[in-house]
Amino acid sequence: MKATGIVRRIDDLGRVVIPKEIRRTMRIREGDPLEIYTDREGEVIFKKYSPIGELNAFASQYADTLHKTGEINVLICDRDAVIAASGVPKKEYSEKHISPELEVIIESRQLYLYREGETKFAPINDNCSHYIACAMPIISEGDILGCVVSLESNDSPAQRVSEQEKSVEVKLVQTAAVFLGKQLES
Repeated sequence: MKATGIVRRIDDLGRVVIPKEIRRTMRIREGDPLEIYTDREGEVIFKKYSPIGELNAFASQYADTLHKTGEINVLICDRDAVIAASGVPKKEYSEKHISPELEVIIESRQLYLYREGETKFAPINDNCSHYIACAMPIISEGDILGCVVSLESNDSPAQRVSEQEKSVEVKLVQTAAVFLGKQLES
């Protein structure tokens, strides 16, 4: 654990303010759920809670199934990082922070579809070998929880994909996002 040197007092309602610098660095937004941990030495630890992280194994299996049946490269993300990847090198994508462009797509609450000639958006901050072909936010009970993303390789020559194949890919991504959202409803 890293000391910040910042000290805060608890107010009369039991609240503690998390400093803006820490919220920005840790990507904690207003309304984000936090898990609270304690240990025997008296430490209280706040950790960002990811409902999709609870479905980690399930999300991985779903991504693998999408890859095998739809022959598409898939990422499943929460609002901050990649939770599951299939069809792409897992080391390259797993647990990496998502790109600002993917954050904007998620916040839009609607389907994103890359169109020929548009700017290609990377799914993660690091230099990666794929771009976002299709993305659908995962929404549960009105809250944005993450995103299902299909990827295309930057290296492969432009493949002419039929409208029907693209339509199937879009439907698979949309179905996955809606299904995962339903799984997370209380």
